[in-house]
Amino acid sequence: MTSNPDRKLRVLFINDTARNGGPGRTLYTILKDLDTSVVHRGVVLPRPGVVSELLERTGVVDALHFEPGILENVAEPWDRSLVRDDLSAPWWVKGTRASGNVFRAIAGFSRLCRLVKSEKTDVVFCNGTTANFVGALLGQATGVAVVWHVFYSTLAKPLIPLHGRLARSSSVKSILCVSKPVSHFFNGLHKVSIVHDAIDASEYAPNVVPPKLRNELGIDESHHIIGTYGRVLPRKGFIEFLRAAERVIALSNESEREKLHFVVIGDTPEDAHPNHLQECKAFASQLGISERVHFLGFRSDIRPLLLDFAVAVVPSVYVDPLPRSVLEAMTSAKPVVAFDVGGIPEMIEHDRTGTLVRGTPPDFDGMAMAILRYVRDAKTARMHGQAGRARILREFDGVPHAARIQRELERARNMA
Repeated sequence: MTSNPDRKLRVLFINDTARNGGPGRTLYTILKDLDTSVVHRGVVLPRPGVVSELLERTGVVDALHFEPGILENVAEPWDRSLVRDDLSAPWWVKGTRASGNVFRAIAGFSRLCRLVKSEKTDVVFCNGTTANFVGALLGQATGVAVVWHVFYSTLAKPLIPLHGRLARSSSVKSILCVSKPVSHFFNGLHKVSIVHDAIDASEYAPNVVPPKLRNELGIDESHHIIGTYGRVLPRKGFIEFLRAAERVIALSNESEREKLHFVVIGDTPEDAHPNHLQECKAFASQLGISERVHFLGFRSDIRPLLLDFAVAVVPSVYVDPLPRSVLEAMTSAKPVVAFDVGGIPEMIEHDRTGTLVRGTPPDFDGMAMAILRYVRDAKTARMHGQAGRARILREFDGVPHAARIQRELERARNMA
C-alpha cells in the first residue's frame, strides 16, 4: 500500500477490548494529545461500551468503528457480551460458541481488510494482545504498516511461536513495549523500543475535582484511608493487600487502630471466574477485619476517591507490565506502596516517591510496615507524594508521550 506523505497520516487504532481498564485509558491518553492537523484518528473496538463512551464523550476520535469479529473471549455468545455465568455453561454450549466464533473472526478479519483499504489507512496501531495478532495479519494481507503496543508479560504457550513469527514479519515496523519486563518476548529484534505509558497530569491537578470518599463513607479528616483499586483478580494481589491490612491493624496501638480504614475499589470482570471480589470479601471476614475494610465496587472516575487516600497500595503479585494505578496515584501526589515486580520499579523510586517491597514471595509484613510508616509520618508521606507528582510531570506526562507515538507512526508510514 502506497501513501502520500503530504496528506494527513491516517491511523487505525485497534483496541481489543471494550471494557474499562488500563488499555482503554492508555488509548484515550494517546489520542487526546496527537496533533490532529497531522493525524486522522480512526478507532476499532469490538463493541460499544465504557471505552467507546469515553472516546466519544471527550471527542478524541475522528472515526469510530465496531467489529464484533475481534473476540474478547473465544467462548463468548454470538449475540451479546459475555457474562460470568457463560463461563459455567455446559462444555457443548461453549464448544458450539467457540466453533461459531471461528467463523465470526474470519468474517470480521475480512471486514477489517476492507476497512483498511476504504479508509486509505497508512498505519495500524495495535493496542493489546489480540490486537497485535490481528494487526500483524492485517499488515500481511493489505500491505499496511503496523505498530505494536505491547503491555502484556505472558502469553498462552501455544501462541508464542506464532507471536514470534508475526513480530519478526516485515509488516510490523515498530514494537513499543511499556516496560523492560515486557520486552523479553523480542530479544534480538532491533525494531523494539521501551516507551512507558503516560498520563494527563492536568486531569489530576489539585482542585480539578473535589474529594468525596470521606463524605461518602463518613470518615473524619483525622482518620487514615489506605486504598487500592483495579480489576479484582488474584494476580492483582488483593488477598495480599488484605493480609497486609490485618498486619497493620495488629501492629497498631489502640488509638491508631480506630483511625484506620482500608478501601478496595473495583470489581471482577465478567470474563473471569470465579468472582474474586466475593472471595476477597469472604477472606476479610475470615481475618476478622471486615469492619475496617470498605469494598466500593467499580467506579468510572477514580480521581475524587483517590484524593482522600493517605496511602495508595498497588499489591500486584505477578509481572505487572506498568500498572496505571501507580501513575494515577503518583500524579495525585500520593505515596505509593507496591511489590517490586514487573514494570513497577520503573515508575516508583524507592524511598523517594514511594516504597517498594519484596514481591517474590510477596512480603505482606513488609508492606504492612511501609503503610504504617506513612500513617505515622505525615511529613514523609507528603514529601514522597509530591516527589511522585514531580516525576510524573518530568517523565510520564501525556503530551511528550503522544509526540513520541506520533513520530513512531510517521516513521512506520515512511517504511511502508
